[in-house]
Amino acid sequence: MEEFRNIGIIGRLNSKKVIETIKRLKAYLMEEGYHVILEDRIAEVMPGHGMQTSKVSILGEICDLVIVVGGDGSLLGAARALAKFNTPVLGINRGRLGFLTDISPDDTMLDAVQDVLDGEYIVERRFLLDAEVKRDGNPIGSASALNDVVLHPGKSARMIAFDLYIEGQFVYSLRSDGLIVSTPTGSTAYSLSGGGPIMHPRLDALVLVPMFPHTLSSRPIVVDGKSEIKIVVNAEQDIYPTISCDGQNHVSCAPGDAITIRKKSHKLKLIHPKGHNFYEICRTKLGWASNLGD
Repeated sequence: MEEFRNIGIIGRLNSKKVIETIKRLKAYLMEEGYHVILEDRIAEVMPGHGMQTSKVSILGEICDLVIVVGGDGSLLGAARALAKFNTPVLGINRGRLGFLTDISPDDTMLDAVQDVLDGEYIVERRFLLDAEVKRDGNPIGSASALNDVVLHPGKSARMIAFDLYIEGQFVYSLRSDGLIVSTPTGSTAYSLSGGGPIMHPRLDALVLVPMFPHTLSSRPIVVDGKSEIKIVVNAEQDIYPTISCDGQNHVSCAPGDAITIRKKSHKLKLIHPKGHNFYEICRTKLGWASNLGD
């Protein structure tokens, strides 16, 4: 197991509860002799913290472990920045569902963090996606995603016409509100809301979920995770759709643009406390019955 000495902390902004949790965590880690580095944006709202600060893009270079205090959205942003450094990431849940940030901020939080620091943890490798938009063969924008890449109408309420190719093979032409291309990590997020299947995080697969398609026969498709996905926006329409990555980074598209989506070369190194169970998380977060008599 790795030895963690330099520990970075990233926090969700605009939350008093997040600040309270970070202060508690910071004090404990310092008392235990760890070197703590605060992400610069959260440090700005913690006057008098007296700690070293760093941009997220640098934390991966100087830290042995990064702890994210917030919701899954906070961890998604950290994952995109830290994956290339192979820096382990641990999440403390100060959001709603918490599929990725799975340590509770209650009285057991510090014990759970100490267990991880003592080497009692599970490591998961989660792959990310790269999306690139080309216009007339020239790149005009790109972004990465841990959960999903979504083609949607943007500010328009009209359907998008597009062609879908998988590994260079034509799949279909479709009119719909868009298309969700999701990793297993994202299968419990927007993809699930759109009717996609839940995929175990260890699967090397992608799911493509049409959004309100104008045909009853269009259904989610699960493909190999190494597949190259290409979406070509119909050139004959006058709608300008958007590509959104994890709902946080956006690239505007135009008729005729081609969007290529493929697996990123770097993976997120996600840490869970010992005893982490994906199915238990699903039962808890999605309200599955654990006993038919309940």
